[in-house]
Amino acid sequence: MYLCRLNYKWGSLRYFIEIAYDGTPYHGWQRQPNAISVQEQLEEALSTLLRTKTSLTGAGRTDAGVHARQLFAHYDSGGTVDKEHLKFRLNRYLPEAIAVLEIYDVTEEAHARFDATARSYDYIVGTAKNPFHKDRAFLVEQPLDVKAMQEGAKLLLGRKDFKCFSRSKTDVKTYICEIRKAVWEERDSTLIFSITADRFLRNMVRAIVGTLLEIGHGKMTINELQGVILSQDRNQAGPSVPAHGLYLTQVTYPQSIFR
Repeated sequence: MYLCRLNYKWGSLRYFIEIAYDGTPYHGWQRQPNAISVQEQLEEALSTLLRTKTSLTGAGRTDAGVHARQLFAHYDSGGTVDKEHLKFRLNRYLPEAIAVLEIYDVTEEAHARFDATARSYDYIVGTAKNPFHKDRAFLVEQPLDVKAMQEGAKLLLGRKDFKCFSRSKTDVKTYICEIRKAVWEERDSTLIFSITADRFLRNMVRAIVGTLLEIGHGKMTINELQGVILSQDRNQAGPSVPAHGLYLTQVTYPQSIFR
């Protein structure tokens, strides 16, 4: 195996790695003691190719089965490296389900998690059986009132307390998030829910989609959704939809952190 050569300099240099992955084979992004994660696979590949133990800090963590079209993580290095060559070697080394899209020079203080200004997700709902949706979309064959779901999505916009959509046992200081986009799009026999916010709570997108589907099935009204948000009670919201329909699609950063 051809390893990547570091050109050492005084002090450490920080890099962002942009990746995409199919979450089906993994127990989420974050390293787990008894399960294979995306973070573990990437850290082991970097450590092997750079010939030094390398740890990653991700922009966030995705649950088991959730996919990512774009996720960033940062690592520190004692020297410079040919980024294009490292990307090539990583993609040869990593499993097929993980791809390195790009490697960036960033400032020493840049942080993949804390410097992110927005995150975007898509949730894919299939409305007809499709073999290519296996482990990629949530099949809902009953008729849905998409117009009502669209109206419900509009209620989410703005800066609010979204505790009602958060996993109950989670260690956060605040449940306040600012949702900047929430919209449904119909494409043939597929519904795509796109949402962008400054931050997301654990399980939040899946709980929101499950609640909007309740509206689509006529089991909840728009007025009742408003009450659910004000209640700050997870038990008042709809069930969480399965993880395999969820995609992290974009993480946004200020341009000033890139060298």
